[in-house]
Amino acid sequence: MTAEAPRGYAKGRAKRREILDQAMALFGEAGYRGASLRVIAARCGISHTGLLHHFPTKEALLLAVLERRDDVDDEWLELGGTTGVGRLRRFVELAALNSGRRGIVELFSVVSAEATAVDHPAHKYFVRRYENSVAGAGLAYEQARLEGVLRAGIAPDAAGRQLIALMDGLQVQWLLGDGAADMAGVLRAHIEAQLTVDL
Repeated sequence: MTAEAPRGYAKGRAKRREILDQAMALFGEAGYRGASLRVIAARCGISHTGLLHHFPTKEALLLAVLERRDDVDDEWLELGGTTGVGRLRRFVELAALNSGRRGIVELFSVVSAEATAVDHPAHKYFVRRYENSVAGAGLAYEQARLEGVLRAGIAPDAAGRQLIALMDGLQVQWLLGDGAADMAGVLRAHIEAQLTVDL
């Protein structure tokens, strides 16, 4: 009996990952409001009830998808415990990584725009996410200042806010331009103009 449990759990985890992947793709294509749980279930080869076994509501599924995206990105940014210039370099590397993940970029751009509405189920999530993202970028600039490599006149808090705004704006341009925008290149040039060292 114990030998069967791990296999069952593994199968359940695999199905949950598949649901998240399909939901991420559909939310990116149609937005949260335009996506249907029945379509996601069909793409996964399970019933609507089967999907609800893993995610009891559409809101729960959306939040799980967003948290999964954040977990992947946070792991990337935290790799090697980088701070200051190293952390700013990681933002550029994340932009390069995103250039190969159109579905995730689409999901974020579509749902974050929808979530400006106060009644959207991801509204609070995005408010918190932006607060954390801006604070994290500002901290990286402050650490760069303490390292003695931030140009005079650059305010870390304002620079952090600008960096996050630039990243998101570049993602929209990249999506609309069918991948023509060099997100990582533009981001690198912007950050290097604020530093006394190359990234």
